[in-house]
Amino acid sequence: MLCPKCHQPLDPSADDSGEQYICCADANLAWRCKQCAKVSEGFAFPYGMCPYCGGGLETLRERTIDEPRALAGIRTAFEIELGGRAFYTRAAAESSDPELRELFSRFAAMEEEHMATLARRYHTTIPPSSQSPTVDRVSIYAGIGSRPDDPYNLFRIAIALEERAAQFFRERATAATNGSVEHQLYRELAAEEREHADLLTTELRRRTAGKAGML
Repeated sequence: MLCPKCHQPLDPSADDSGEQYICCADANLAWRCKQCAKVSEGFAFPYGMCPYCGGGLETLRERTIDEPRALAGIRTAFEIELGGRAFYTRAAAESSDPELRELFSRFAAMEEEHMATLARRYHTTIPPSSQSPTVDRVSIYAGIGSRPDDPYNLFRIAIALEERAAQFFRERATAATNGSVEHQLYRELAAEEREHADLLTTELRRRTAGKAGML
């Protein structure tokens, strides 16, 4: 006998006699941390805690995001992710270090995956790519001097970009009405960018200390 929801084989004891069975195919897989607002996706997490900060999780209900300011926030998030992907793609192409070239290619793929997550979560589509900005232009935007001789300078630019994005969304969340869809959205987006910045910072520290990278 197959489950009518997910079409997976049921336990042999669950036959047509009317015996009860449970299917988790339609279970909610999105959770928001009550503490840091990071949205996590998965059926369950250890001890029901946020994998990022350890805070308690709450179910992320379906919601309609049609407020102009909230939509603007999602659009800005995509702009940031598109810029990040373009930057990492350019950095991979310009890096003379094979290991860093591979790493930046992974970062570009990470941004691609993040955009796919945002598109699924907020029911939209990924905008098309545009021309990649030069590293010099991005370094000016990030507030980090461009030093081609420093192999880790691209790392520092990337971290600055992620931190700047997190700060932008935090400020927007502070300015929004507490508890509104806009407020929740900006907190979630800030948490995503903060996670990216922390990931890159950890990676940079390990590599400058002569340790193997985590990615």
